[in-house]
Amino acid sequence: MNPITFLTLVAGLVLLVIGAEFLVKGASKIAAILQISPLIIGLTIVAYGTSAPEMSVSIMSTYSNQGDIAVGNVVGSNICNILLVLGMSSVVAPLLVTKQIIRSDVPIMIGVSLLLLMFGLDGQISRVDGIILFVGAALYTLSLIYQSSKQGAEQDEFTEEYGFSGEVTSALWLKNIVFVIGGSILLVLGSRFLVKSAVEIATSFGVSELLIGLTIVAFGTSLPELATSVVASFRGETDIAVGNVLGSNIFNILAVLGVAGALSPTGITVAKSIIHFDLLVAIAVALVCLPIFYSGKRIDRWEGLLFLFYYLAYNGYLILNAVDSQILPTYKAIVLYVVIPLTIIGVIVAAILEKQAENKRKGI
Repeated sequence: MNPITFLTLVAGLVLLVIGAEFLVKGASKIAAILQISPLIIGLTIVAYGTSAPEMSVSIMSTYSNQGDIAVGNVVGSNICNILLVLGMSSVVAPLLVTKQIIRSDVPIMIGVSLLLLMFGLDGQISRVDGIILFVGAALYTLSLIYQSSKQGAEQDEFTEEYGFSGEVTSALWLKNIVFVIGGSILLVLGSRFLVKSAVEIATSFGVSELLIGLTIVAFGTSLPELATSVVASFRGETDIAVGNVLGSNIFNILAVLGVAGALSPTGITVAKSIIHFDLLVAIAVALVCLPIFYSGKRIDRWEGLLFLFYYLAYNGYLILNAVDSQILPTYKAIVLYVVIPLTIIGVIVAAILEKQAENKRKGI
C-alpha cells in the first residue's frame, strides 16, 4: 500500500473530527446568541453535530457510487457508538440513564433500525425510502424541541458550555460564522480524503469496500461521539454521554441515510451481508440496551466492559470472515452457543439482584 494513501486516511479522520468540532461550536454559539434554548441546542445541534462526519462520508460515497461505504459507515457507526463509545464512557464512570431515554429514545432507536431493515430487504434504499427517513428525522427533532420547551431551560445541562451572556458584536458573529463555514469545508475535505483512501486500501488489500466502511470508516466517523461522551463522563454529565450516543444513532439512520437516499437518483445499494448480519447485530445491540439500561437505571463498569468485549468480538468476526479464516466456524460457534447465552444469563441475574437490592432499600 502506498504510504501516501495511509497518510490521506489519517488526514481525513483528523479533518472530520476538527470540522465537526468547529461546526458544533459555531452553530451552538449562534443559536445561543439568537436566544434559542440551550437545551434545544444540546438535543439537536450538539447531538446531531457529532454525526456530521457520517453525513459527509455517506453523501460523498453515494455520489461516488460507493453505496457499500455509505451504508456500512452508518450501520458500523451505530454498532461502534453503543459498544465502543458507551463501553468506554461507562468504564470511566457508571452512566446514569433517565426514564425518558428508556421510555422514548431506546424504543425509537430500535424502531428506526427495524425500519432500515425493512427498507433494505429489496437490496436498496430508494429515493422514496430516503424521503420517508428524512421526514422521520424532522418529526423526531420537532418532538425533542417540544419536550425541551416543557422542561424549562433552568434544568439545562448545556447552559455552561453553550449558553451566552455578554455583548453581541460583529466580531463575535464573524468568528462563529467562520467556524460554521470552516467546519463544513473541513468535513467535506475530510470525507473526500477518507472515502478515496479507504477505497484504495480496500483495493490494495483485496478486501471489500463494505468491510472498510464497517470498520475503519465507521470508527473514524464515530470519533466525535467518542470524544463528546468520554469528556461528558469525566465531567460527571453521564446522561449527556448516553443521550449523545442514542441521538446520534437515530440521526444516522433517519437523516444521514435519509438525505443520502433522497439525493441519489438510483438509490443506495444495500449488500445482502448487511441485511443478513451487520444490521441484525445493530438491532440486537439496540435491543440489549433496554434490559441493561432498565437494570438500576445506569450502565455499570462491568456492563461497559461487556460492551467493549462484544465490540472486539464483532470486529474479530469481520476480520476472520474477510480473510476466509478456517477458525471462523469455531469462532462463531463459541460466540453463539457459549458467550451469548452466558451474557444473557449474567444480565438476567444482575437485573434480579439489582431489583432485590432496590426493594431492600425501600423496605419492601
